[in-house]
Amino acid sequence: MIKNRFDDSFASKIEDDLLSLRVYTSRLLGEEEDLVLHGGGNTSVKIGDYLYVKGSGWDLASIEKEGFAAVKLETLKEMAKRDTLKDSQMVKLQREAMRDKNSPNPSIEAILHAIIPYKFVDHTHADSIVTISNTPNGKKILKEIFKEKALIIDYVMPGFLLAKEVYNKSKDLNWDSIDMIILLNHGIFTFDNDAKRSYEKMIKAVNMAEEFLQKNASLKIDEISFNEIPKEDKDLLEKEISKLRGTKIRAIPLNTKFSKYFANLKETEEIVKNGVLTPEHVIRIKPFPLILDKNIKEEIDKFTKNYKAYFKKFATNEIMLDLAPRWGVYKNKDVLIFPKDEKEEKILKDIVTHTIKAMLRAQKLGGWKSLSQRDLFSMEYWELEQAKLKK
Repeated sequence: MIKNRFDDSFASKIEDDLLSLRVYTSRLLGEEEDLVLHGGGNTSVKIGDYLYVKGSGWDLASIEKEGFAAVKLETLKEMAKRDTLKDSQMVKLQREAMRDKNSPNPSIEAILHAIIPYKFVDHTHADSIVTISNTPNGKKILKEIFKEKALIIDYVMPGFLLAKEVYNKSKDLNWDSIDMIILLNHGIFTFDNDAKRSYEKMIKAVNMAEEFLQKNASLKIDEISFNEIPKEDKDLLEKEISKLRGTKIRAIPLNTKFSKYFANLKETEEIVKNGVLTPEHVIRIKPFPLILDKNIKEEIDKFTKNYKAYFKKFATNEIMLDLAPRWGVYKNKDVLIFPKDEKEEKILKDIVTHTIKAMLRAQKLGGWKSLSQRDLFSMEYWELEQAKLKK
């Protein structure tokens, strides 16, 4: 369960500075790994005619005032009324509407933040919410937990398409009747004209979902010991995956009770075919892991063939990314990550750890089912990321 860490005494000292309040509660959210990981989530505050929204490249846990981009509210609201809008054009229009052109690019969710009619808006990828969502009856369960207090939106690609979907679904909505928007397979938004209340709505909603999981999908795993991964296997993995990545990588077992238990499940290979924890993670860990059992070279070859087939099935004119896996499951042994440096090691370890825990809990609710490979491809080969490659 997540503790409410809002400090009234501290907040009272900055209550007249809305952007300082926005920084404060953003950090409270960002410091909770069960809410956001490594740049995930975004927050905003409306001040005068501008929306101050988290800028691209900033992390909620350490964000400063300069990490927020100020964008004209009316411009963003008008963008929501369009029938279509490419992401590259959206970014261009947002930058033209910024108060300070030296600020970072506004979050891809800026339009959605703008159309939510409250001063403070908080968005996280809370594990408990998304874990329930990524199950066969997830939508039904979430409706039972939150009743009429949540507007639940089926998965839509983040950015303009998501903002447009919420815009259409909320035209006749009494906003005061709900406390949150839940985006299936993605995350949750809470909002209020008071920073504390918006933050507390987030903590309350996430804890309600967590309470359901503790009652219905409890993970009680004793310390277990399976066969260790031989050094020669790790050496071979490093050699072969480094070739695919074009840079030196390391093969690092997670060596936790959850990772070893997960690697020992008979159905692990089927589980990991069914998507990532939340959409943005596909950019970090690819749509599926490497599965290892008996012949490392053959299994790496199988991974690359599967990735090429995935790319060929959905690509139009995209440039294919490298063929190197970012994590793997060595059957009956452990889960591994394959980072290129210490920074990536931290990112992969955190994301994979949270992912396998969510998968294990989802299995107790009928199975793990996240995004389709088509949706994953759209996120992994996002237009704006591809534009950087084509340059």
